[in-house]
Amino acid sequence: MLVDSHCHLDVPDFEADRAALIERAAAAGVGAMVTISTRVRRFDALRAIVEADDRIWCSVGTHPHQAGEEKDVPLDDILRLAEHPRVVAIGEAGLDYHYDTAPRDDQMAGFRRHIEAARITGLPLVIHARSADEDVARTLEDEMGKGAFTAVLHCFSSGAELARRGLALGLYVSFSGILTFKASDELRAIAADVPLDRLLVETDAPFLSPMPLRGKRNEPAHVVHTAATLAAVKGVTPEAIAAVTTDNFYRLFSRAVRPAGA
Repeated sequence: MLVDSHCHLDVPDFEADRAALIERAAAAGVGAMVTISTRVRRFDALRAIVEADDRIWCSVGTHPHQAGEEKDVPLDDILRLAEHPRVVAIGEAGLDYHYDTAPRDDQMAGFRRHIEAARITGLPLVIHARSADEDVARTLEDEMGKGAFTAVLHCFSSGAELARRGLALGLYVSFSGILTFKASDELRAIAADVPLDRLLVETDAPFLSPMPLRGKRNEPAHVVHTAATLAAVKGVTPEAIAAVTTDNFYRLFSRAVRPAGA
């Protein structure tokens, strides 16, 4: 069994064939997936998806791209929605200085607000980090000093230093289809150094299709390609990487219920 720990099933790209792609994922051995929130105010769409299929879980939070749009969403709203039994994570939240679609002050305020939500709820924070390694690392270290929380650096494409500092804080690291790209030798070297018990795999679907499907729409079934590359990087079998990343998922996303026999 594999788990796609990060996808976006509520996007318009999936409206026409969402049910079919979920079945394709199951046929590929993907037994669970987490559809990730990008806007708190659109949580109802996620709720409808997860309540219709017990193989799917979700998060609640505001993506840094929408940090300005949702800067007035209070912590209490996140906490209230996080009480839903199929919410297994907070976020995704973090810092993105590559696109800078939201003011950096709003991104930082949102990042810290979501860290507080993770700390209060005990749910893991899903962290988005792009072109902001030092500020992400420094913020995580500062906030961890205020009280412990759990988190994953999702779709990791940052430098080795952020991975090192995140791991030192007890964080997990999740790899997407980027790991399979021909130009990702540096990223594969970073993955080789991440302990097996801190690894996750994801698609970030519909984005970032892995090789040999690059350029096509991504979907949860395609996480098998990322897992195969990760297995090769770690020098273990695909079956072993499936087992360890699934164990890691249920340890971190502890509200998710593991299927019998999985």
